[in-house]
Amino acid sequence: MKPAGKIESLLFVASKPMSTRKIADLLGVDDEVVRTGIETLKQLYNTEERGIQIAQHGSSVQMVTSPFNAKVVADFLKDERSGELTRPSLEALTIIAYRGPLAKSEIDLIRGVNCSLILRNLLIRGLISSREDKERMVTLYEISFDFLRHLGIRDVHELPNFLELNKDEHLDRLLNPKKLTEIEEGANMEQPQSEAMPAVAEPVSSEEAGTEQ
Repeated sequence: MKPAGKIESLLFVASKPMSTRKIADLLGVDDEVVRTGIETLKQLYNTEERGIQIAQHGSSVQMVTSPFNAKVVADFLKDERSGELTRPSLEALTIIAYRGPLAKSEIDLIRGVNCSLILRNLLIRGLISSREDKERMVTLYEISFDFLRHLGIRDVHELPNFLELNKDEHLDRLLNPKKLTEIEEGANMEQPQSEAMPAVAEPVSSEEAGTEQ
């Protein structure tokens, strides 16, 4: 696939503007290749007939809705902010609360589905916040102060069964299988062969629910 197509996919799943430098690093190409790809996407999207356009400010680029559709989008977002959370949104929020901060890929892995739409809605409602992890080059999601105030707690450790769920072994294996395997192998070496630790079953992803996944 040409770079423009890969850039299109990245911009589609990103919940915030992406820098051309980050896109270049992810694709393993030069900045000039990224700039050319972005210009190709602009020619494709930035017309009055398209509902999605490519916006760029300095070195940051993002997929945005067309200004011609501002009213209908604003009405939709108003309903999104005022309506009740769907079951998938509650699942994602719970995962972030007990295991955050997490990257989107980790949240997707735990739930077994793409959570882009859910994360966007939770950000709009102010229930979660995001920050860049420069070392891992990913966006991390964690619960917001508004979420804590809404529940009437001062810290995530006040959530019910926090310590137990925060250190769940099944999720540890799912998110970091290599590290957990090393720990288990070390423990097995200290025991007689007959007393080796039993293998832990792989977790089953949650089912899709509603229009969100």
